[in-house]
Amino acid sequence: MGGTAVVLCLVLQLMQEVKASVGNCIPRKTVKYQTLNAEMFVKEGLSNVSALLVDEETDRLFVGGRDVISALDLNNISRETAREHWLATQERQLECIRRGKDKIRCQNYILVLRKINDSHLYVCGTNAYHPLCDHMVIQRTKMHLQGRAEESRGKCPFEPTLKHAAVFVDGAFYSATSNNFLGTEPIILRSMQNPVRTEFKTSWLNEPSFVGMEIVPESEFSPDGDDDKIYVFFTETAVEFEFYDKILVSRIARICKGDLGGKRLLQRRWTSFLKARLSCSVPELDFHFNIIQDIFFLRRGKWQDSVFYGIFSQQWGRLDVSAVCAYSMAGIQEAFSKGSYRGPIAVEHSHVRWVAFRGEVPVPRPGACIDNFARNLGYNTSSDLPDKVLQFARDHPLMDGAVNPVGGRPALLKRSSNYTRIVVDRVTGLDKQTYDVMFLGTDDGYLHKALNCDGEMFIVEELQLFLSPEPVQFLQLSAKKGMLYVGSPSAVLQLPVSGCQRYKRCLDCVLARDPYCAWSQAARACVLLPHQPAGTQNLIQNVKYGDASGCLSAENDVRKHLFTLGNNVHLKCVPLSNLARVVWKFNGSRIQDKDSKYLLYDGGIAIFNATAAETGFYDCLSVETSRAKEFFVTVARYALYAQQSTEKANVNAATDGNNEGEAVGFQSSVSTYLLKDAPKQKSVGSQKENLVLKLLGAGFALLFFFLFIWNFYKGHISLPWRIGETSSKDTNADLENPELTTERSEAVRESSAVQADVPCLNE
Repeated sequence: MGGTAVVLCLVLQLMQEVKASVGNCIPRKTVKYQTLNAEMFVKEGLSNVSALLVDEETDRLFVGGRDVISALDLNNISRETAREHWLATQERQLECIRRGKDKIRCQNYILVLRKINDSHLYVCGTNAYHPLCDHMVIQRTKMHLQGRAEESRGKCPFEPTLKHAAVFVDGAFYSATSNNFLGTEPIILRSMQNPVRTEFKTSWLNEPSFVGMEIVPESEFSPDGDDDKIYVFFTETAVEFEFYDKILVSRIARICKGDLGGKRLLQRRWTSFLKARLSCSVPELDFHFNIIQDIFFLRRGKWQDSVFYGIFSQQWGRLDVSAVCAYSMAGIQEAFSKGSYRGPIAVEHSHVRWVAFRGEVPVPRPGACIDNFARNLGYNTSSDLPDKVLQFARDHPLMDGAVNPVGGRPALLKRSSNYTRIVVDRVTGLDKQTYDVMFLGTDDGYLHKALNCDGEMFIVEELQLFLSPEPVQFLQLSAKKGMLYVGSPSAVLQLPVSGCQRYKRCLDCVLARDPYCAWSQAARACVLLPHQPAGTQNLIQNVKYGDASGCLSAENDVRKHLFTLGNNVHLKCVPLSNLARVVWKFNGSRIQDKDSKYLLYDGGIAIFNATAAETGFYDCLSVETSRAKEFFVTVARYALYAQQSTEKANVNAATDGNNEGEAVGFQSSVSTYLLKDAPKQKSVGSQKENLVLKLLGAGFALLFFFLFIWNFYKGHISLPWRIGETSSKDTNADLENPELTTERSEAVRESSAVQADVPCLNE
């Protein structure tokens, strides 16, 4: 229970901290599916999209699905240039079903698409839980498998939904997946050349979920004669922490490209395998976003300047928060090359405990690649390393220190969004500075464009990619084309990295802080910056601060509107962005929210019981704050004129209704959606008064009804058709017995007195 209390306390603290730190991290613009400028590939026969590969050299996008591989035009993916079917045999499918798998999964899901050269791909599929890999020959309008399929344990997952990673480097295929049908034997493997793999030990890999693998050419211009490295990213169950439940941690592992395994120990096993924890946390709290969802390697001209970007989530709690952390190559090298090792020791009342190793470390350094220092000692390959170095490497694969993110904190935190995929583009702005623009896919089919300027998190926009919610499972970037390629389970989408044309005003364009866009004063349009001529003196952009002071004020057309005295009037106005608020002015003076004459709400303003005093000019201003500076832009102007004729007002309302954004007059009450939004405004008090009056009216009506029934029951009221009968009988009786006349008159007077006490009964 103590551990549970600690976790709950940390979760509550994190929620408060996250709320404070990401309260304003709202996408500035929301672009709905109906207005999205995108190409889509949805075709019969393409289902369960399971792999994407962008090939800029041949202008193709390769798509792997269930039983099929398609080649699409990279410039317009709605055009399919070639297709190849690859099905599991009937016998293989029947065997798969006999082993307990369902019919749908017992097919061939193409999970691996890797480029060998411009004419060949390396492709792998699940093949009904019996993985196969083959070479694909690519021609201009055709492609076909070579028919040299080989069993591919450790190269391709058995399970179609199992996370995996792979990379093709210099004729060798590196893969991270499961090596058996049950998925219980994780492996990081190099095949096709000098096969080497990981040890099957929980201290090396413990129930991992792989998300990415990248090659970093660290041998380039290395003064130490270092080797290239392959980095693997995954989440696994931690072996180093003692806790009441399994703790998941994010890892980065490193292996050397030239590793050949050991001679006596670690034969055909990695001698250079090391792993470290990836830290991604809010600095003020000792709480980590400990599950890595995706990784992207942002390559620079020099590999030392390259950066890894990762998406992280939490293991515990329903916080619904995603974090993006960035890692520099310097920080990664520091952890692996100079950090301490952590190893297991036996202690009382416990099987094993992992602690930092404080003893003497063998030479050359275990897990290091063969470099000039090792060669000077006579170790030219990993098979030359002494047994004590290999023994230490086998028993101490874990580094004691963690790899910390750039700046010591996340580059982005976002509530209410579960990020699934990330790609990053580095863009040079008008100020000649570079900005890392992050594109993030969500589990409900949205794409966020975000950046971090000097520690400030900013989401430029969010795009609704699909009409119905679908998770973004694949996200690829072609910086050369300026295009993004998105894969969901049922479709592939192509869209530009920026939609500058969506910004119609200078202020809107500059406040977007989109490094791709700038306002052209000459063209009076928001333009794509890289496509502009060398001269930029007429362009306005301010990514770092969003300062739109350079924008000239623009005149707005005045919209004339006639209204009938005594009616309610509705004027439409929408702010420029999700970060802006609306301010209304009447004849130059600001309208206050507390003014009961008006109802301010999302989408406009309502004027109640308009009189001649309300005629004049109404200005709607969109106000947006950027770096503590407010920017105002008039987005609508109305001129209201009064008239007496109701017919004319109706004609005017019908005319205005045909024009989008025009003012609309209405007769008796606020429109339906106005009433719907009204509770959000500060005029809630007047609505409560109306509700109280209605309840009182209903109460009085109910009281009168009961009084009516009571009077009827007592005989003070007769039904209409019985009044005549009673009158006739009374008349006859009176004629026959004159003595009753006086008593009848007194009874009538008493009945009249009772009815006078309840006036509504006569109605």
